[in-house]
Amino acid sequence: MIELVLKKGKEKAAWQKHPWIFSGAVDKIKGKPENGEVVKVLAADQSFLAYGYFNGQSRVAVRLLEWDENTVIDYSWYAARIKAAIASRARVLQPGQTDTCRLIFSEADYLPGLIVDQYANFLSLQILSAGMENIKADLIAILREELNPAGIFDKSDASARTHESLEPAQGLLWGENPPEFIAVKENGITYHINIADGQKSGFYCDQRDNREILAAYTKDKEVLDCFCYSGGFTLNSLKMGAAHVTSVDSSALAIETLAHNLELNGFAKEKQHSIQSDVNKQLRVFREEGKQFDVLVLDPPKYAPSRSALDRAARAYKDLNRLGMSLLKSGGILATFSCSGAVDLETFKQIIAWAALDAGREVQIIKQFHQPEDHPVRISFSEGEYLKGLLLRVL
Repeated sequence: MIELVLKKGKEKAAWQKHPWIFSGAVDKIKGKPENGEVVKVLAADQSFLAYGYFNGQSRVAVRLLEWDENTVIDYSWYAARIKAAIASRARVLQPGQTDTCRLIFSEADYLPGLIVDQYANFLSLQILSAGMENIKADLIAILREELNPAGIFDKSDASARTHESLEPAQGLLWGENPPEFIAVKENGITYHINIADGQKSGFYCDQRDNREILAAYTKDKEVLDCFCYSGGFTLNSLKMGAAHVTSVDSSALAIETLAHNLELNGFAKEKQHSIQSDVNKQLRVFREEGKQFDVLVLDPPKYAPSRSALDRAARAYKDLNRLGMSLLKSGGILATFSCSGAVDLETFKQIIAWAALDAGREVQIIKQFHQPEDHPVRISFSEGEYLKGLLLRVL
């Protein structure tokens, strides 16, 4: 096996089981590994640190897999890791209540670059590292053996693949092509999921817990659900007895999918209204019209894909939340989120404080939102904690 030696003093993170070795920490490579090849990582004193995937084109030169030198990285190793990840989600998947969740969450499950989501009896797979791309056939075989799905669909079209010198990929990997809409359940609510054309892997299951938490505040309330996508917060609010929900998204597919989901669950049409529009533009329209809401949800896309975009993202989050606060009645509830890994919780709180100051509103933090247990965060890898949110009372 090819050996990669770190510079003196650069072994601490690997020793503490952080899964990334950056290219600047590499002193020398004994050989010429291919992208995605498993290499042995050594400290400057030649002591063993870990095994990991090498990539010469990525800023992350090695994605670490295993810290036991006596362990062999083979089919059985991958099968054991996948089986453990699936078993840890057993509590999330409840017959008749929830049949969709994230089964494998990349580094969090010691499988860097592999994401697998379950939608009823279909699997959506994303491969974001060259190492996982190299063993795709084995991954499919293991998933078939463990879960016997109707079909496995490739959604490896994320921009992250470019950092690993991989082309985007999408299409059927095994079994049946998923239908245009797959009916799944989450928290007892039925959703139509479009795997092929939907955003990310098809559905944002990372908001499952937060949807229920927010819904408890919506009974008999006027709710505005911004960036609604397929209607997670909208449907949970209606289930809990919201007086009316207005749902806004710029995507025609999202609005169409939401309409299907409303019909599937039998919610009264007069209690919900969808608007296809840019959210920031629509919020300004509501402000000019003098509209006011009791509860408002702001769940925007990732504004800061990297730390270099942090300043621009902070301004975008501040403006969005300032507009949102201006539309809330006194004592209204604001659920606001960031899925940008580069924005930590304390930074997000500071952004919200600036927004409140500009809006001339006093704000209380009631709760903090987090990603659910099928999106675990390794204590040695804080970068895995990307979703954060605040439940606020706006006075």
